[in-house]
Formats: sequence, structure tokens, C-alpha cells
Amino acid sequence: MLLAGGQGSRMGILTLNKAKPAIAFGGKYRIIDFVMSNCINSGIDTVGVMTQYQPLILNQHIGIGIPWDLDRRSGGVTILAPHIKRETGEWYSGSANAVYNNMDYINSYNPEYVLVLGGDNIYKMDYSGMIDFHKMNKADVTVGVVEVPPEEARRFGIMNANADGSIYEFEEKPKEPKSNLASMGMYVFTWDKLRDALIADNKIHHDSDFGKHIIPGMLAEKKSLYAYRFSGYWKDVGTLESYWMANMDLIRTVPEFNLYEEFWKIYTDADHQPPQYLGPASDVRSCLVSEGCEIYGSVFNSVLGPDVIVEEGAVIRDSIIMSDCYIGKNTGLERCIIDDGAKIGNNVAIGIGENVPNEDKPGLYNTGLSVVGELSVVPDGIRAGKNCVIFGKTDYSDYENGCLASGKSVMKIEEVVQ
Repeated sequence: MLLAGGQGSRMGILTLNKAKPAIAFGGKYRIIDFVMSNCINSGIDTVGVMTQYQPLILNQHIGIGIPWDLDRRSGGVTILAPHIKRETGEWYSGSANAVYNNMDYINSYNPEYVLVLGGDNIYKMDYSGMIDFHKMNKADVTVGVVEVPPEEARRFGIMNANADGSIYEFEEKPKEPKSNLASMGMYVFTWDKLRDALIADNKIHHDSDFGKHIIPGMLAEKKSLYAYRFSGYWKDVGTLESYWMANMDLIRTVPEFNLYEEFWKIYTDADHQPPQYLGPASDVRSCLVSEGCEIYGSVFNSVLGPDVIVEEGAVIRDSIIMSDCYIGKNTGLERCIIDDGAKIGNNVAIGIGENVPNEDKPGLYNTGLSVVGELSVVPDGIRAGKNCVIFGKTDYSDYENGCLASGKSVMKIEEVVQ
């Protein structure tokens, strides 16, 4: 059961029109591709994807599961949207509530074990090892955990465990953590135990959540809980900065996370694209450049999605440019995230000046990253600073003398009423 319905509000305008798991990552992939690929590589061929917030792009991307070999008569992938039961219906109001509302789907397969996964992390993992660990310990619940730096432990749900892996305490974002075993939001449940817990908790909490309610509740009832340690690369791309850093990890000389391993492929729904073209005056260094790109300018330390055009004289540094974007002549971009289909005009500069937090949302935009939203247009000659947000089809009059100071935003969210 794959949880893919969250809004991902800390991703700013990147999730304005799409669910967080549908955000592009590593050029041609989307975030959800990694957990979907983990499933099929682990021999799991029955996957329920619970969607909710802005699901259109995500649903189109998953389709009937062909890229992951999940287009099957029995099992395969099933999109599970919120639905009406009897006279009433409601949105999923928590991670456990989403699974509770799909118990009929789970029961139809009569499983012994259920694997619950988040759809918004970047990692490679063979889930069969975690399931075997669960069986070996005759556990009711096995929680995937990863060791994080002690100074960061307070940002996570922390599992305190004995030497044999048995969990005796769970702390949600503790001020003074007793360990650094952070929950990955990944669980193996013995189904009859989870089913009973979901039914009981739904009577108490309308917003039933695994981390807040189910796991603490099962601990209180002295159920058998174990921590399964994962030692590989794992990134929670929950913020713009962590998302940017995870993309930058891909372009190191020896990347810690390798997209190209034959024995553990990452699959995606990608059209067949023409090859990349580098013009005679182009300069491309330490980059990940996807199929169909045409580069006539300079690109350094950046990730480019499919069908990106970079015109002559343009200079892109330390940036993420998603698919179908156009970067005009003599334009400079530094520490920028440019969403799908955006058009940046000629002689534009974005990412210059001082690092001033965004005045509207300082908690989201404060690390120097400037973001241009999906299908947005930035006209010729605009100069924008750091932590700027641009969304919509803007024109020169939307900027003060053609400038957008650091920490400022231009938002033109147009609603079309049919």
C-alpha cells in the first residue's frame, strides 16, 4: 500500500498543480518511480496507490503500470482514490485512515502481510529482506529505520530499540532524542493485527495516522514491534533544499546514488526521445542531461529534464531545469528550480544579489533557491534575486523597472471558469 496523496506543502509552488510524488527528479524520472521500481525489483506485484491531492499528473504517469510490469490481470497496480461509502464520503484524513478506507481492497487478496510505503522518498531497497526479517521475528509490526546524524534526530520520529531490534519506545520529533534511529515511514504489518488496530483507532481518531496513533497504540498494547535497519542511500525530499540537494547528489564524480545499475533499474513512463544535441559553442560540465535537450550555451553542475532548450550565451549553474523548458539567449540562472514547461526570456538573470528570505513564505524559501513555476513565463530583460518565486505568465509590467528583489514574489494564478 503506497501512500501518495499528500500535498507536500513544504515544496512550495512545485506542488501547486500536482502531488509531491509526481514531481520530476533526476531529469526524466518522477519521485514515485523509485518506490514503484523498488516494489517490482523486490518481487512485489500487487500495489495499491492511494492518491488524493492534485492526482491528475500522478494518475497519468502511473497509468496501468506498464513501465513497472504491473499491468496484470491479477494484482498489478490499482489507483485508490477517496470514494463514497453508502450515503457519505470524505477525504483521507491521515496515513492510517487512507489504508482503513481501502480495507476491502486489501481483504480481496487475503494477504498475510501488508507493506505500507511512502511515495516521496529517494532510495533503492529490496523489501524482501525486511519482510523476511519480519517473519523471522514473528513480529506484528516491523518499522524501517535509518541512522541519521544525532543533531538531526529531533526532526524525525525516533525508534528506541534493544540490541535484537525490538522496539520499546517511539518518540515523535523529540527535543532530546535517546537514539538516532529515524523512522522511514515504511512498515511491514501482519495483516490481521493491522486490521484490528485500524478498526479500533478509527473509532477514536478521525485523522488516524501511523506515526501518531497506530505505532504508539500497538506499543502500548505490548504488540511485537521490531526495527529493520537500512544502511543504503535514503533521502526524504520533503523541502525544496533537500530536493535540490538530492538532485545535486546525482552529478557528483562518483555519485552516492547510482541511477544506472543494471541489477536494480529505476523504471519510468518515458517517451522515446531524440538524442541530446550540444552546439559548437556549448560548454557542459558535471551535469545530468536528459534525452531531447538542445544546448547551445553553458551548463554547469545542473540537472536537465527531457526536451530542454538552452540558447546561445545562456549560463546555468547549480540548477534543476525540468522538462520542456526554454532558456533564452544570454540568460543567467544560479541555484534555480525551473518547473516543467517554463519559458525564460532573453537577457534574464535569476538568482543574483543577497540571500534574503522570501517575505511571503520565509519558512519555505530561505536557502537562496529561486523557483519558477510550471508553465510560467519570464519576459526578456528581467533581473530577479535569491529566494524569489515566479508563477504564471508574467510580463514586464509585473516587475518594478524589470527587477524582482531577493525575497520577493510574482504570483499570477489564473483560474479558468468553464
